[in-house]
Amino acid sequence: MKIGLLSYHFPPEPAFIPGSLAEELAARGHEVRVLTGFPDYPGGHVYPGWRQRWRHQTRSERLTVRRVPRYPAGDGSARSRMASWLSFAGSVALTGRRYLGDVDALYVFQLPAVTFAAAGLLRLLGRVPSVLHVQDVWPEEEPSRTGETRRWSGRLDATLRRIYQEAGAVAVTAPSMRDLVVAGGADPERVRVVLNWTDERIFRPTEPSRAARTLIRRDGRCVVMHAGTIGVRQGLETAVRAAAALDDRLDLVLVGSGAEERRVRGLAAELRADNVRFVDRRSPLDMPELYAAADYQLVMLRDLPELRGMVPGKLQAALSCAAPVVASAGGDTVALVERARAGLSCPPEDWAALADRFWLASAIPPPARADMGRRGRDAYLREMSLRAGVDRIEGLLHEVAARAGSARR
Repeated sequence: MKIGLLSYHFPPEPAFIPGSLAEELAARGHEVRVLTGFPDYPGGHVYPGWRQRWRHQTRSERLTVRRVPRYPAGDGSARSRMASWLSFAGSVALTGRRYLGDVDALYVFQLPAVTFAAAGLLRLLGRVPSVLHVQDVWPEEEPSRTGETRRWSGRLDATLRRIYQEAGAVAVTAPSMRDLVVAGGADPERVRVVLNWTDERIFRPTEPSRAARTLIRRDGRCVVMHAGTIGVRQGLETAVRAAAALDDRLDLVLVGSGAEERRVRGLAAELRADNVRFVDRRSPLDMPELYAAADYQLVMLRDLPELRGMVPGKLQAALSCAAPVVASAGGDTVALVERARAGLSCPPEDWAALADRFWLASAIPPPARADMGRRGRDAYLREMSLRAGVDRIEGLLHEVAARAGSARR
């Protein structure tokens, strides 16, 4: 097949889902054409050594990447983000028909940032069938939307509803997300679950180095580690309160940073939780050894409706590394952990329940923890791996192309 791929981000940005998908589809014999922007994530500034221009194209045997200019959202404000999204949509509109007009099917890595571009491209390409791989869903009545943000969010919701209806198939990254996209206008008969995978070149079982042990462990106590963003969605205050109740038998290590870091650090200091330690953000290349140095990986999401249909990427990374998990979340995240028997779980935003899980985690002997990790690794390979995900997406691309061909005959 000739396959088009639209993504707001693409390697060398940390966008391994569209990047690895494009490489794997090309390796399977398809001709893949990627339409994306110039790399600027996460800082919002174009990477050093790159210069935005119109005719930037790289080509290997079966994979071509065309980059188009967009406004770099350097300050991260809502207005700058919207300017970036709309400028990307304009650039895609100017180049999309000529570059992707003869593809058999279009894959869209669907984030809010690409919504306007996707809508314009689908309109330009006319009969080209599409597969949307939805990564995030904004609730229509999100309380935090106010003023200008609410106005733009309304336009985004309306545009998203239109492309849901126009798509040949919609892939969702968690079972409960299916209900959200159907409520958003998608045909339920065309919605499929395709779980995300992790960067398997990095996240795989390994042994901890001495440096990793020194960084993560300070004695023989059980260590639960949270790796990644310390933000509003994670609600890590709950974890700090739970750990503070068990300061004599467990360490909680938070690796990363984010908008809520100051608040979480302040709570740890207020509670005098000496067993809660903070480690600065590390390169993804360092993370498997840090995972191996800890006893469990903590996966947390707050109790919000839109998060029940979301599986955070740290879960796939932990399972791929054969790390047992403590999950404080609702919906699909906990369901996946429990089905795989890959760790312990409890409801979100309940520090007493999480403290109970922490206590049980510390009491489980190391051989049983290793068994949890192996079961999680097996579940990852079976349900969430690159091979499993690309198999499903490739099948959807064939399906929508065949359906479109039948309709034209």
